[in-house]
Amino acid sequence: MTAFNRRFNYLNFGVMRSSLQFACKHIIKHLTNSRPLFVGLQGPQGSGKSYLASQLRTCLQSPPHTLRVVVLSIDDLYLPYDDLAALSHSQNPLWKGRGHPGTHDTALGIDILSRLKSGCADVELPRFDKSLYGGQGDRLPLDGTGIIVKQPPTVDVVILEGWFVGFCPVSNEVLQERWENTWNDERQKLGLPENIQIADIKAINDKLHEYLPLWNFFDIFIQVSRKNIAHQNGFNIYCLI
Repeated sequence: MTAFNRRFNYLNFGVMRSSLQFACKHIIKHLTNSRPLFVGLQGPQGSGKSYLASQLRTCLQSPPHTLRVVVLSIDDLYLPYDDLAALSHSQNPLWKGRGHPGTHDTALGIDILSRLKSGCADVELPRFDKSLYGGQGDRLPLDGTGIIVKQPPTVDVVILEGWFVGFCPVSNEVLQERWENTWNDERQKLGLPENIQIADIKAINDKLHEYLPLWNFFDIFIQVSRKNIAHQNGFNIYCLI
């Protein structure tokens, strides 16, 4: 279950250019005098969400819009190396690497978004360097060497992109039903190991509760999916109000 269970507009595009134009118009349509507009951008790996976020920033910053836009990736909210390493030593095989709910510093994310919303002071954006520690990665210090968002005035648009942005926890009953009926097929599609237990899935599901205060910042969500992962075109965009 995701925060995308709302009224939405759907359109199928054959090229990213059309997708960009549609998403840009959707954001502009929802701009108000109450700034910033928070936009959640969700899509699976390989769907083009990071590229779309970058292109949206360029589009919105350029004339005739000339807006101040901040783009964040949920990847930049990963826990520091030591915390990720400690988590990887748990019995849950889904926490052996980065990416799943529970591997992010949600308190940091809430703090960053809160300060962007208030617009009262400069904000340094967090950064995570995936090349450190042999590819395990580490968060870089907030020491003034990163991107500094100058405030006031408040920025116009904040975009957060990530593969599970907007996802909400499901009930234990729904979890059990999916475990019994669809999990094995989904596990094989995702290439996950056979030793995953329902308790491991429940732990990930429970961690999603910590992300809800982050999702509550967002005014609109844009969901990007790939019709065929093997091709570089054929994108679906769902814009949700």
